Amino acid sequence: MHIVIMGCGRVGSTLAHILEDNGHSVAIIDRDPQAFRRLRAGFRGRRVTGVGFDRDVLEEAGIASAGSFVAVSSGDNSNIISARVARETFGVDNVVARIYDSRRAEVYQRLGIPTVATVRWTADQILRRILPEGAEPLWRDPTGTVLLAEVTCNPAWIGTRISDLEAGVGARVAFLNRMGEALLPKADTVVQEGDILHVIAAENDMDRINKVLAGAPEEDH
Repeated sequence: MHIVIMGCGRVGSTLAHILEDNGHSVAIIDRDPQAFRRLRAGFRGRRVTGVGFDRDVLEEAGIASAGSFVAVSSGDNSNIISARVARETFGVDNVVARIYDSRRAEVYQRLGIPTVATVRWTADQILRRILPEGAEPLWRDPTGTVLLAEVTCNPAWIGTRISDLEAGVGARVAFLNRMGEALLPKADTVVQEGDILHVIAAENDMDRINKVLAGAPEEDH
């Protein structure tokens, strides 16, 4: 796949190296030609000087044949404009824009532009490392309303089918960790001792979910 990256900062240059190592062709755009010094000496991709929402610059970067476009410059406005031009003008379906302002990220997400809200994500990663296990979600959507969280079960749930657990708890089990390996459960998968469950749910419903799982299942489940 050919991938165009706007922004040759630490994130952009790291992405470029990883993608190239995985066999993809890469073009990276930056308005500052000195930024390309972050690329390793053996980088084989294209270096294009300019702004990522300029059509001529994008065409020089090979946007017409790109399977993906990534906007990770330091400016929110530049990132979202570039992502929209890549999608709406050049028809690139797979676009991602880094946004520092999580409130704006919500708006752009509704416009159909996948975003990474950098500050919120970074804060979550730090909190997961300094707070007790399970206190912070593993992932949350850019609006902050839906999250993936590790939950603790009362041992009384052992032996319960996932479909029955989901019905009793009122939440979807996204995956479980069994003996150090991730497992996508089926409806008839049975909870075993040592399983670590991960549920995806609305953030404002997590307190209720944790309380239900802390107790024993209802008899009819």
